[in-house]
Amino acid sequence: MSGNPILEVKHVSRAFGGIMALMGVGFEVPRGIVKALIGPNGAGKTTLFNVISGVYEPTEGEVWLDGGRIDGRQPYQIAALGISRTYQTVELFKQMTALENVMLGRHMREGGGFLSCGFIPPSLRPAERRMEKRSREILEIVGLEKYAAEKAGSLPLGMQKLLEVGRALATDPKLILLDEPAAGLNESETDTAAKLILRIKEMGITVIVVEHDIKLVMRVSDEVVVLNYGQKIADGTPDEIRNNKFVIEAYLGGDLSHASFI
Repeated sequence: MSGNPILEVKHVSRAFGGIMALMGVGFEVPRGIVKALIGPNGAGKTTLFNVISGVYEPTEGEVWLDGGRIDGRQPYQIAALGISRTYQTVELFKQMTALENVMLGRHMREGGGFLSCGFIPPSLRPAERRMEKRSREILEIVGLEKYAAEKAGSLPLGMQKLLEVGRALATDPKLILLDEPAAGLNESETDTAAKLILRIKEMGITVIVVEHDIKLVMRVSDEVVVLNYGQKIADGTPDEIRNNKFVIEAYLGGDLSHASFI
């Protein structure tokens, strides 16, 4: 954690008609950390992810990546700048193999367009081999190397979520947004997800994670931002968040006797 922040969210608001989903949200993400974004349902977490990744433009405010302003750019442009993401609902090509799904993510870096054609020209074969080699390495990172030839749709939910992370890693991101990576997972699968998040951090990739599993958040995060009704109510270390009365009130309606819930 050194130097300038990798991401700066500056006074971001987002309106849908007359409804304000985000109101003046601002925070920084230091390079090389895991920063969690938590809050009750409807707090604006996924909306903020969509603003950062270019799905939505902010109604007001700015988003900066590595000192350059990125709000207003298209999602593919932001991805090319080094931001990758996963989604609450797994978005895989179910009839393609696990390897092919990761190779699709790799395609953005390698180019060539050969995945969609039946004939691979000799000039593109070295690039195709590089893509496959790197994609298999990524499958090993996420623990799915044994399932490279399996159809993505045949894998259980926990593995599909790991595969989606693998596809995001295939773009060589400097910042990865993980949207509820533990949703729907059992305890063992959640443990696997937590270990993977920490491994991604060890790879030098900055992580922002939206997650309702507070135990996982406190296990993997260096910093935590808390949203409630579209506004930031806290930003600090896990210990600071654990003892913040406004956070406790947001989750428990002011019942401070359960402060140990996180």
